[in-house]
Amino acid sequence: MRISPLVLFVFLVSSHLSFGQWTRKAGDGYYKLSAWYLEADQHFSDTGEIEPNTTRSQFNINLYAEYGLTDRWNLIGYIPFFARAHQDDVFSGITNEPIAEGESVNSIGDIDLGVTYGIIKKDALAVSATLLFGIPSGNDSGGIDGTFQTGDGEFNQLLKVDAGTPFNIGNHPSYAKTYLGFNNRTQDFSDELRVGAELGIQFFNSLWVAGKLDVVQSLQNGSLNVQNDQGSLFANNIEFVGLSFEAAYYITPKLGVSATYGTALDGRIIYADPSFAVGVFLDVK
Repeated sequence: MRISPLVLFVFLVSSHLSFGQWTRKAGDGYYKLSAWYLEADQHFSDTGEIEPNTTRSQFNINLYAEYGLTDRWNLIGYIPFFARAHQDDVFSGITNEPIAEGESVNSIGDIDLGVTYGIIKKDALAVSATLLFGIPSGNDSGGIDGTFQTGDGEFNQLLKVDAGTPFNIGNHPSYAKTYLGFNNRTQDFSDELRVGAELGIQFFNSLWVAGKLDVVQSLQNGSLNVQNDQGSLFANNIEFVGLSFEAAYYITPKLGVSATYGTALDGRIIYADPSFAVGVFLDVK
């Protein structure tokens, strides 16, 4: 079983929540260096049942960036410059003898680059459109059996529209966002519909806490069959409902640290264990 790298991007970018900033002004930017980790010994099958798999882990160190070209046009980039797929030695539960050697693959991961345009920028409403290109820069066939992967080998294009509004909860600045997207995939992968919602609230003028819900629905229009019984992070026809939470603390008005937890509440062909991320960010305004 393999899980889509754009789904991996959803898990990772869920750890880069916007905290109410939809499009940045010219010259402003947001830059975040993160370490992300997932270890899984179970997954959702293609029927939605949770099944065991040999414990595997995924780790990457990534840079996420937003930069305002103008007050309406922003550049977006996600670069996992180090990605690792790993499995420990497997031992017999009866004799404790090794039955399979561990294996690791290290490489760059799949890169995502895009542009966002601010359609509406008002005090009570912001609407933007984003076009994101998934570049197959990772390893899509690592390891002896080809299942140790840091990418999927296909070029995809995600087009989505975001809408959000700021408000207060008591005396706390808050915001809510929602999005709708279509992911066009190549190399016989099925296209995907994506919807999501995000809610954030600020405490003590320096701490943002946010949650995000992401839903991915396969259109089942691709013919590629890429599955195995051990789980991975790259697949065709995956579907899931993902929930993530992040706390971001501003040490200074520009510099901060963050911690993120993400998991799949339900899914098809996706790991059923949580992921974790920590990061340091620079918010230039």
